Amino acid sequence: MASPSPPRSPPPLPAESALSVEYRRLARTHGWDAAIAALAENQHGLVSRDQLRQIGLKESAIDRRCRVGRLHPLHHAVFRVGHRIVSRQGRWLGAVLASGPDAVLSHWSAAALWMIRPNSRSRIDVTVPHRSRSSRAVYRHVSEVPPDERMREDGIPVTSVPRTTFDLAATEDVETVVAMLREAEYRELWDRLSFWDLLERYPRKRGSRTVRLALEYLEEEPSGPRRSPLEERFSPFLRRHRLALPLYNIPIVLPNGKRYVVDCRWPGTREIVELDGWQGHRGKVAFRQDRARDRILHVHGYSVTHITWNELEDEPERIAADLRVLLRNADAIRKSARSVE
Repeated sequence: MASPSPPRSPPPLPAESALSVEYRRLARTHGWDAAIAALAENQHGLVSRDQLRQIGLKESAIDRRCRVGRLHPLHHAVFRVGHRIVSRQGRWLGAVLASGPDAVLSHWSAAALWMIRPNSRSRIDVTVPHRSRSSRAVYRHVSEVPPDERMREDGIPVTSVPRTTFDLAATEDVETVVAMLREAEYRELWDRLSFWDLLERYPRKRGSRTVRLALEYLEEEPSGPRRSPLEERFSPFLRRHRLALPLYNIPIVLPNGKRYVVDCRWPGTREIVELDGWQGHRGKVAFRQDRARDRILHVHGYSVTHITWNELEDEPERIAADLRVLLRNADAIRKSARSVE
């Protein structure tokens, strides 16, 4: 007798009426445990009691599987299937499943899922439409999340990137929101609903002013990727001291064909700033290469200034004053060259 074919995995549960048919059919051909395993496979190894009831299991059958170790509780009415280990994505999804059918991952947890801002907090942020008690593991925010402000990423219901950023703007500063917008742009996390659409939808919502300022900063800010935390902090530093913003990580091609990518260069000038974080400039070889590059750039008329993280933190006023003089001199040289022409 031929062995039965391996069970196929139905898609994630799109709707209660549609999911029960698929998984009940699988249960009839391969048994309930195969149906449960297929469901968990699409959900980072997790199932909820509501989902098990939807596909046809009785309460007694669910409880029996808990007693014999086939289901391991993670949250109230959320189980790990056949194991106790759960991934970070599994913890996020478990928090959503434990919070009700309309819950979505949100705030800092959503930002971490989208990878637009790191989050080391163990407590998970979830947004629910009705008032619900939080726990030590899950913080539940109460708010309506319209369909066009929610998505499914890696199988997890989550607020969209614009909604996630908007939620965090209520408590975070402009520089943090600018960094998130820039990271979303770098990762090409486009959404059918733009940030400007949300501003029009929620003109008086807490955080709207911060989002608007962040978008205006990005529109005014010259282009170029940021490759380090120090580079990310440099633009806010320049804004605070009312200094012009540079281009970041752009190539300079010299007449002899040599090509160098510099950290910061101000358009229309030969002023260069290298932001020396330890990660990017450590080691004797890197140190010698940096100095050789600086010498060659000086020979070709460029001015190279090095600024370290400690200097920016400990001596911000002095650094700002020095940059102001350098940029003023560069502007004077540019105007003099134009008058000669």
